Amino acid sequence: KEKKVGVIFIAKVLRRIVFKFLLKMAMRTEKKGKDGRFRGFVMNKSFGQHILKNPLIIQGIIQKSDLKSTDVALEVGPGTGNLTVKLLEDTKKVIACEVDPRMVAELQKRVMGTEYASHLQILCGDVIKMELPYFDVCVANIPYQISSPLVFKLLAHRPIFRCAVLMVQQEFALRMVAGPGDPLYCRLSINCRLLSKTTHLMKVGKNNFKPPPKVESSVVKIVPHNPPPPVNFVEWDGLLRLCFTRKNKTLGAIFKQDTVIKLLEENMKTWCSLNGMKVEDVGNVKEVVEKVLVDNDFEDKRSRTLDVDDFLKLLDCFNKANIRFC
Repeated sequence: KEKKVGVIFIAKVLRRIVFKFLLKMAMRTEKKGKDGRFRGFVMNKSFGQHILKNPLIIQGIIQKSDLKSTDVALEVGPGTGNLTVKLLEDTKKVIACEVDPRMVAELQKRVMGTEYASHLQILCGDVIKMELPYFDVCVANIPYQISSPLVFKLLAHRPIFRCAVLMVQQEFALRMVAGPGDPLYCRLSINCRLLSKTTHLMKVGKNNFKPPPKVESSVVKIVPHNPPPPVNFVEWDGLLRLCFTRKNKTLGAIFKQDTVIKLLEENMKTWCSLNGMKVEDVGNVKEVVEKVLVDNDFEDKRSRTLDVDDFLKLLDCFNKANIRFC
């Protein structure tokens, strides 16, 4: 009897220990769920995964996209498909680009057996490295770390799409729509103005995502100019890179720097050799640059105050004087 009582006592103690252990583990799992676990797996921070969970925000994005039943929609970073399902309801086809195989499986599972399964094409891989297929609109809650390369990739895409409605970091969105004189005005701002009409649609708080990001978000709409402006984009980008390295400095001060003059001299040598000209025929680069700035009233201007037309004029003046930026 004593042995039996002892065994029963030990069994009760063990049950209590196991119960406490399981309860502790359950509480840990619940805490992880609040931080980053979703549908059984942990969000990958390196992929910038934040699931948009607010159906009102999703509906607002769909409405602002002006979708047509004949549209092919591109979505970048579909996650578990909250936005994807709404896109499938309003378009002919959705092409979803997803880098995480776990999310691909989750998305496939969500549409499996539905009428939308045949209208969804999933491309698994890095959207920046892949060649994008034809699409009419791009609607996406994109990973914030690829915002800049993705925006430029979309604007360079041919044929030109109708519009893109993107969820991005709020500061990035404000830089996209900033104008001359705005503290956030930068190379991104002027490129967006050159290649498209970009508008800020709405601000989105952190709590609309799971897990919530550390920054506030915004939705922007990009409507590319069609046809695009007739400008050499390599030359254009080379000029902007120089001008916006110190956007608060005068252009005269920027183009007097030895490193800038040396770069322009190398560019001129390359350009002259490709066009059968002698460098001596062009003249002293430093003197030519100074003359262009003074004659066209740009010497005392600052990059932060110049608009698209100003930079187009400046580039044209430099090119006529055989000053090249690539």
